[in-house]
Amino acid sequence: MKIAVDFDGTIVEHNYPEIGREMLFAFDTLRALQDQKHQLILWTFRSGKSLEQAVEYCRKNGIEFYAVNKSYPEEDFDESASSRKIQADVFIDDKNIGGFPGWGEIWRMLNPSEDLNYREQMRKLQERKPCFLKRFKRIFM
Repeated sequence: MKIAVDFDGTIVEHNYPEIGREMLFAFDTLRALQDQKHQLILWTFRSGKSLEQAVEYCRKNGIEFYAVNKSYPEEDFDESASSRKIQADVFIDDKNIGGFPGWGEIWRMLNPSEDLNYREQMRKLQERKPCFLKRFKRIFM
């Protein structure tokens, strides 16, 4: 499945043009989706240097996108065009109706039968990052 993911307000908190703090479980969820062989597309308003910074930030956190602001890597996108409408099966964005539900809920929407698997993955994460344990329990338990 092709999944288009916004950056500001979705992967990181809004702080444009700077890069905000990582949203809780953003990169863990994105890596798990890539492990399931989904193609992730970074779909963002950013361009130029701020886009390069966002891509590099994601790369440092273990996410290499299938494409950036394009439907597929080879697409010839005209930067002067007024819209970046791309082809994807799912769009994850904080501007959805109802706002951004959080990465745990995103996982449950995309993997309804694997909710327990996600909880187990997050428990393993807690063993490596105990500082998230309190927030994790409040969100998922």
